[in-house]
Amino acid sequence: MSDEKKLSDDLNDMLGDAKEGAKKAAHKAEEFADEAKEKAKEFANEAKETFTEISKDGKNVAIIAHIWFIGWVVAFIMNNGNKTELGSFYLRQTLGVFLISLLSWIPILGWIVGFVCFIMWVMSLISALNGEKKPVFLLGEQFQDWFKSL
Repeated sequence: MSDEKKLSDDLNDMLGDAKEGAKKAAHKAEEFADEAKEKAKEFANEAKETFTEISKDGKNVAIIAHIWFIGWVVAFIMNNGNKTELGSFYLRQTLGVFLISLLSWIPILGWIVGFVCFIMWVMSLISALNGEKKPVFLLGEQFQDWFKSL
């Protein structure tokens, strides 16, 4: 019986050690999860601050507005959420260029209009990338006046 009792005691000790080890492992996992949760919160806050800082100057809106129709709509929505002078400026510029470019469907004259609109669009995009408010040549000032409600 003593061998059986010794074996039983050894098994109970091993079982107790296993339970203790499992408790320690669970505690460590809980600490790790809490630490990971805190780091995720910090990362999310930093990302939010960075996004807010980037979107403050309106440069993203200005650049996105240069992407034909869908980009312009996205930029319009973004700008309505956080109006910026630069974003509004390029929403007006690109809307004007896009509307004038519709004349490119006219035969022969349309080729010239299309080429001029492409040049206006490229120059406007370069200015937007640089964060500068430069109206496009020919009608840029009129676009600002015509679409001032944007």
